[in-house]
Amino acid sequence: MRIIITGGSGLIGRGLTANLVKDGHEVIILSRTPEKVTGLPQGAIAVGWDAKTAAGWGELADGAEVIVNLAGESLKGKGLLPSRWTRRRKELIRQSRLDAGQAVVEALTKASRKPRLIVQASAVGFYGPHGDELVSEETAPGSDFLARTCADWEASTSEVEALGVRRIIFRTGLPLTLKGGAFPSLVLPFRLFAGNTFGDGRQFYPWIHFGDYIAAARFLIDDPKSSGPYNLSAPNPVRNKEFAYVLGGIMNRPAFFPIPRFALEIPFGEVATVVMHGQRMVPDRLLKAGFEFRFPDLEPALKDLME
Repeated sequence: MRIIITGGSGLIGRGLTANLVKDGHEVIILSRTPEKVTGLPQGAIAVGWDAKTAAGWGELADGAEVIVNLAGESLKGKGLLPSRWTRRRKELIRQSRLDAGQAVVEALTKASRKPRLIVQASAVGFYGPHGDELVSEETAPGSDFLARTCADWEASTSEVEALGVRRIIFRTGLPLTLKGGAFPSLVLPFRLFAGNTFGDGRQFYPWIHFGDYIAAARFLIDDPKSSGPYNLSAPNPVRNKEFAYVLGGIMNRPAFFPIPRFALEIPFGEVATVVMHGQRMVPDRLLKAGFEFRFPDLEPALKDLME
């Protein structure tokens, strides 16, 4: 089947692409700079789009089976260190997600043979800070910037349901892989014997081994009964302090250097909320659907990645 992935040149898009083409599916990655999307496996191509409309690619949605919408401006930014969320940057983060969602809706509306499924990306930030409270798909959205952005992102493709198209939403935790994302930045201080925790380390981190993430994504895409939001995280979230101690133990490195809240908030401002606030998110609906995690616990997951 033909599958279109917006923003597919990133970590999750490439992982999903490799998995899909291995099973013989045709994958089309939409990118604003398709000429820079290199190293794609056989069976996948990159096509240009403006990330705002269906111009130049909309006809590919006619007859496609699935559209996976991952597109959106990076929360972190492009540098080694996170970029501050200025008013202008926050608007770019939000608007880029709304624009991409509307482009998907436009393409689907015009298609005579509509896709059977839209996969909409989202993130754990949808829920906002929740302390020690268990967070399931039934938990209401938060009210901070990340929560409002995630809620708007999810809503950007909601119109397709009125057209009879099934839609699922991936609320993603922290994907663990050394290939990209946030995990390599968490590992680096330990490699330098400066392993750390953030603040008091009590905030929960909803994590997921990248292999389980891709497997869960395929499980939901292939399951005709799946619809609505799903938390894509392991069933056993851990506190930041436990995460640091387990990682340090596996790497035989200390984890005794707590970074005070002010040391992150002064240089990075509101961005610091990403690591200072946590959610004890659990994949309630994914487990009830019958998905089996290969790595439900942190230590075996980290050992698989680090050894």
